[in-house]
Amino acid sequence: MTPLERLRASARRTRESARDRPLTGRTHDDADEDTGTFATDSAAGFDPFPLLRALDAAGARVVVIGQCAGIMHGSAEPTGDLDLLWDGAPAGAGALTAAFSAVAARLLDEAGRPVPLAPAAFRLPKVRFAAASVGGDLCTPALRWGLAVGGFLDRAHTTTAADGLTVRYLRRDDLIRMRRASARPKDLRRAGELSRLPD
Repeated sequence: MTPLERLRASARRTRESARDRPLTGRTHDDADEDTGTFATDSAAGFDPFPLLRALDAAGARVVVIGQCAGIMHGSAEPTGDLDLLWDGAPAGAGALTAAFSAVAARLLDEAGRPVPLAPAAFRLPKVRFAAASVGGDLCTPALRWGLAVGGFLDRAHTTTAADGLTVRYLRRDDLIRMRRASARPKDLRRAGELSRLPD
């Protein structure tokens, strides 16, 4: 399977697994450090592709990170959210505004306060987003990562689907570094899984 086929299949399995679960009111912001967002209500309708298409159409230069990137590399663990990294340069804020507007996303700062969907929102080191089919975090290198991640953007992989959708995603070794720096139980487990995957 291609990286995007893996992500599409995993998202479909996530929706199917969550379909008959009772809703709890927990979103991706309430995910625990072991199971992650798969155990929250965010998994019920999880589909990252409308946002990925909007980002591609707007020309937004973002890179998929987190477990979606892990799945694109072959991780078997599911997720219910989409995390993204971009360089934080003001010139890219217009494209991000267009993309998130196209999916009617709501933005929040790190404290959970609403932020207007406008270029100024993307001056934050991290902004949370929630749309009909996907929620997650949009991060910049200015966030406190515990390691320098700016170079990760330049060496990210690029993959293109048969229909022309182009998505950039973190290299496996950079994703492992990011996970180990985070050191949450789910991140250490997933870093171990990624390191065991064949090249």
